[in-house]
Amino acid sequence: MVKKILLALLALLVIIQFFRPERNLSGDDTYGIETKYNVPEDVKTIMKGACNDCHSNYTRYPWYANVQPVAWWLANHVNDGKRHINYSSFTNRPIAYQNHKLEETAEMLEKEEMPLKSYTYLGLHPEANLSDAQRQTLIDWAHDQMDLLKAQYPPDSLEMKRRNRPPGD
Repeated sequence: MVKKILLALLALLVIIQFFRPERNLSGDDTYGIETKYNVPEDVKTIMKGACNDCHSNYTRYPWYANVQPVAWWLANHVNDGKRHINYSSFTNRPIAYQNHKLEETAEMLEKEEMPLKSYTYLGLHPEANLSDAQRQTLIDWAHDQMDLLKAQYPPDSLEMKRRNRPPGD
């Protein structure tokens, strides 16, 4: 009985290898953050190693992304990351959104909530293990971009508008 269960699980594991999620490889940066914002080389390098795999239109996939069900989990993780902020479509969003996301970027780095600890577990993605100096470089850069926006736009245009909930919700 145990042998049959193990064989069935093995067969299932083999079968699911044929059902792969779509990969995040478009690389479309038409509205990328670099099209509007000054992103120095040191910031680009840090973002490429620590941010862009989950927050852009191009993910560098590790070897284990070829194994199901891990690939499904990774695809979900990348889609969720892009839902929160996608640096490849950043400038296609309203200026208030851009300002808010720059603020959120700095805040997440300050609280050490990003990059996620799960991204660097077991020595995976060592380039995403940010030093204090690298973390501060990104924070300072985000604040500098917010200061530039404040100098270019009226204050009310940089505030996210609150959506009113319909009555009864």
